[in-house]
Amino acid sequence: MSPTTVFLGKLIGVYLVAISIAMLASRRRTLKTLDEMAKSGPWMLFAGMVATVAGLAIVLTHDVWSGSALAVAVTLTGWAGLLKGLSLLVVPPEMMATAYKAAGFEHYFRPWMGAVLVLGLWMTLDAFAG
Repeated sequence: MSPTTVFLGKLIGVYLVAISIAMLASRRRTLKTLDEMAKSGPWMLFAGMVATVAGLAIVLTHDVWSGSALAVAVTLTGWAGLLKGLSLLVVPPEMMATAYKAAGFEHYFRPWMGAVLVLGLWMTLDAFAG
């Protein structure tokens, strides 16, 4: 595995573990905050800028589609972040709020966060082992 894959795997993995645990620990606050953010044009713009630059940084340094599963997962994470960021920049906040509600995130909060936690743990363990 390349040093870039290992570094980004550690970074993304630990980040996913940390945010999923924090969000699971404060479910009510997380859902309230996300609901408010989805309705806020300025917050959506800011989140879009942050996600775009983070995704772009990963895509530009690690556009690897073969090799280890971790390498592909890192690349997919970068592309997902870039696409999320761009959508937050172009889609009007009202449409994002509607999409957020329609996705049923509140109802499926624990399964989503559980999946994020599992992905983060896998990436972290694989990256630190590599």
